[in-house]
Amino acid sequence: MIYPIVKFGDPVLERKAAPVTHFDEELRRLAEDMFESMYAAHGIGLAAPQIGISQHIAVIDTSFKEDPGAKMVLVNPHILHVEGKQRSSEGCLSLPDFREMVTRPKKVTVRAQDLAGTFFEETGEELLARAFLHETDHLNGKLFISHVSALKRDLIKRKVRKLAKAGEW
Repeated sequence: MIYPIVKFGDPVLERKAAPVTHFDEELRRLAEDMFESMYAAHGIGLAAPQIGISQHIAVIDTSFKEDPGAKMVLVNPHILHVEGKQRSSEGCLSLPDFREMVTRPKKVTVRAQDLAGTFFEETGEELLARAFLHETDHLNGKLFISHVSALKRDLIKRKVRKLAKAGEW
């Protein structure tokens, strides 16, 4: 099932998601639906709050369907370690058509659970590191615009308000 992507301004995007406590068929189906929704929106990562579900689960596929082994499900993820620095253009499915330069760590280690509830650790660099941070931010009620200057953030918010007022958001 393809869920619509929740856009900036919806309160679900600004609050911390609830931890996942049940590892069952419903959670597996949610993860499948999240991948389907992410691909339909042409994304490489999606957190449950972005489809209106306040649960601590995110999906990532930096290969965008090219490598089945690149598909990852992160349940209750926590960032364990960061190092280095990278600066790159970043966007978000919940803020379509907006991109900004964002500085983030270059290498990131995350600890999460899989769909069976088993803990694992994964280290990613470059784009995967950025995806780990971007999606865990979503699960903690933050958007990528919190990593840009206040001036740029306010400009984006004004543009979104203008689009919303015109019925285009």
